[in-house]
Amino acid sequence: MSDLKQDLAALRLEREPETHGNRRWVGWLLLVVLLAAAGGVAWWWMSRERTIPVETVSVATRQAGTQASVLNATGYVTARRRATVSSKITGKVVQVNIEEGMAVREGQVLARLDDETHRAAVALAEAQAEAARRAVNESEVRLVEAKITFDRVSTLVKAGYSTAAEVDAARAAVDSLGARIQAAREQVRVAERQVALERTNLDNTIIRAPFNGVAISKDAQPGEMVSPVSAGGGFTRTGIGTIVDMGSLEIEVDVNESYINRVTPNQGVTAVLDAYPDWQIPGRVITTVPTADRQKATVLVRIAFNELDPRILPDMGVKVTFLRDKEDGAPAARAVTLVPKAAIKIEGKQSYVFVVAGDRADRRAITTGGTDGDRIEVIAGLNTGERVIVSPPPELATGALVTTR
Repeated sequence: MSDLKQDLAALRLEREPETHGNRRWVGWLLLVVLLAAAGGVAWWWMSRERTIPVETVSVATRQAGTQASVLNATGYVTARRRATVSSKITGKVVQVNIEEGMAVREGQVLARLDDETHRAAVALAEAQAEAARRAVNESEVRLVEAKITFDRVSTLVKAGYSTAAEVDAARAAVDSLGARIQAAREQVRVAERQVALERTNLDNTIIRAPFNGVAISKDAQPGEMVSPVSAGGGFTRTGIGTIVDMGSLEIEVDVNESYINRVTPNQGVTAVLDAYPDWQIPGRVITTVPTADRQKATVLVRIAFNELDPRILPDMGVKVTFLRDKEDGAPAARAVTLVPKAAIKIEGKQSYVFVVAGDRADRRAITTGGTDGDRIEVIAGLNTGERVIVSPPPELATGALVTTR
């Protein structure tokens, strides 16, 4: 057993003792390497080329022969003649003859109300008028008799067989009957007016169209009550339906009062409906309403269509471009390049823009012309389809790396 321990002890290798100086040298070396790596990363981060985010827009072109615009606005199609048809009296609806989208003519019967009570009132008024006429006839017969009596008494007075008192009584009877006949005739006229009134009320149970147009809503049904004023809580209708004269369609837009000086009567416009963005509709300014909205700081402008179309409907949203007057400049004979005003910078007397070429910004000198709304005409320096930077930041320079927002 002792021999085995000695043999194993003889096989053990002795390690050289480590010194404290070697460990310190290795630690400092690692620290230097780490500091150098951190410094390199920081230098790369600080010296790298940064990307500038920018907003770009494509260069547009106004076609040859097209007038320049001076203002853009949004509004709605409105009907100048639009009416919610109601009755003049309160009554129960028994018949409704309209549906949405149906064309109606002026005077056409739209609805009927229950007229039983009004017919009875007309019959009563006619009977009262006939009774008044018969009363007049009776009084006229009595007047003839009174006149004969007066003549007889007058003759007897001359012969001495009658007294003056009897003559006066006979004359008073004649005058009284004459006055009674006049009053009865006035009663006849009153009764005839009452008949006319009741017939008018009877006619008011028939609701007619006030003008030619198209029904856009049906608001009442048979069995409901209608009234010219709101009554009876929520169970009484105030209208039968709404009619629009499609021949009176126009556009109403709110223009900021700061730009209202660019709008003139009969000024040409181009309207584009939100429902048909590729359809340009020519029009003209009718008038500027002579008052401003204090809260919105806008002025209402009315615009007429040069030609109406069945696709134009009331309350449609529309974008309007006000065109430059012909006396200010005729339509261009060639195509004109347009860029937003915010994209143009001026240095001294030279105008320039930044154009995006690949992922770099390129400063481009340009020659400008007139204005077209919120855009500027560019006579030279740009090509259609190029993308210019809108509102370029101050640090932007030629060759700068950019990214589009």
